[in-house]
Amino acid sequence: MSTIKRTYNFGYLLLLSIVAALGGFLFGYDEAVISGTISDVSAQFQLDALAEGWFVGSALLGAIVGVAFAGALGDRFGRKPAMTVSAILFSVSMIGCAFCNSFPELVAYRIIGGMGIGVASIICPLYISEIAVPERRGLLVSLYQLAITIGIVAAYMVNNQLLIFANSGAVLSGASEKIFIDECWRGMLGMGVIPSFIFLIAVALIPESPRWLITKGGIKKAETIFSRIFTAKDEIALQIEATKEVSGNEGKSEISSLFKPGIFKAVIIGVCIAILGQFMGVNAVLYYGPEIFKDAGLSSGDALFSQVLVGIANMATTVVAMFIIDKVGRKNLIYYGVSGMILSLLMIAFYFSCGNALGISTIFLLTAFMLYIICCAGSICAVVWVILSEMYPIKVRGLAMSVAGFALWIGTFLIGQLTPVLLSGITPTGTFLLFAVMCVPYMLIMWKCVPETTGKSLEEIEKYWTKNK
Repeated sequence: MSTIKRTYNFGYLLLLSIVAALGGFLFGYDEAVISGTISDVSAQFQLDALAEGWFVGSALLGAIVGVAFAGALGDRFGRKPAMTVSAILFSVSMIGCAFCNSFPELVAYRIIGGMGIGVASIICPLYISEIAVPERRGLLVSLYQLAITIGIVAAYMVNNQLLIFANSGAVLSGASEKIFIDECWRGMLGMGVIPSFIFLIAVALIPESPRWLITKGGIKKAETIFSRIFTAKDEIALQIEATKEVSGNEGKSEISSLFKPGIFKAVIIGVCIAILGQFMGVNAVLYYGPEIFKDAGLSSGDALFSQVLVGIANMATTVVAMFIIDKVGRKNLIYYGVSGMILSLLMIAFYFSCGNALGISTIFLLTAFMLYIICCAGSICAVVWVILSEMYPIKVRGLAMSVAGFALWIGTFLIGQLTPVLLSGITPTGTFLLFAVMCVPYMLIMWKCVPETTGKSLEEIEKYWTKNK
């Protein structure tokens, strides 16, 4: 189908993709909002270091649980019900965090929110991938990653504004005073309920994935949805026939299907891409950037400002990557971006190794970090959800993405726990050299094992895996 010149309603596709990408906004908000609440929560509940770490990491545990059942949920009941479950979990979490009465309750609600993150991280990019046309799929799926970065910035802004309001001397009463004045960390977490409700309502208004409907025999419903996407009847018929052809070759969506020849290879490659991407240092930079900058000699204020610059570069580069991913290609973005990551990681390691001895300015370090985040955001961060959402056969797409997503979240957890150990054990120099080394197998896997999917339909990609066993 990739050779056919399609005529389609891009505005409608964009609208559906933006709705699904709201799950990414909630992901980013929940990930970043915690940074403004740690000190106040620790003081109020008198947390030790272990309990504080549990407060921060509880959402990650929930995400791992959410990823584990997201694929089965999406494959059995549909992509739309799965996104609805995600929105409900987010909403319950945010309300619960605002009104909880104890630290165990707070952690429980954070775990529920994490489950929402896990479901959204699998189902939202998967839904966008299945409604998109091949020539715009990279752009549309990348909206999810962009929404994550916007959610992070939004959380920082909400935290800052609520803190200013709490210190402004404003007078409220009852629960409002407790949430927004006396214990404003409740307001920071609770404000997430607004985008959660918007996501919940918006999901109710969009259609189910037409490709999923076809696998369940809902041809008429799928035809109606495709008629809003494609402007010519022959294109609708071709799309339906292509999806029926590949979906008819598979049995039920179950775990045993993942071990079929060809499909199992794709699953293993997806797991490798997901987990190796975490060990190339991106989350270490995002989580521990301020501490790393402080170790390099920057003041606390300069360290935080430098991290803000890194965040802005992350979001801006994501926007650029969105508009070139369907033109440059997934694999080319990886080749150029990961090469730049290796160079910048070596520059960072060089600075920590002999920067002080040679009198090199910290501007060199900041420049290397900026180069790293630009290359990372423009390659692996922009490509990972696109690749994972389009490389698996439709009958097992949800399950296979859950497996890869589970690996990704395990990698995120491990790098979050191991980075402080690495920085103190093998020094920053050794840590960033290790990250550079981990880029090599990632590049080799993308080169030798992953087909270029740019411009190809999901059905063509599926045939690549099932015919090359």
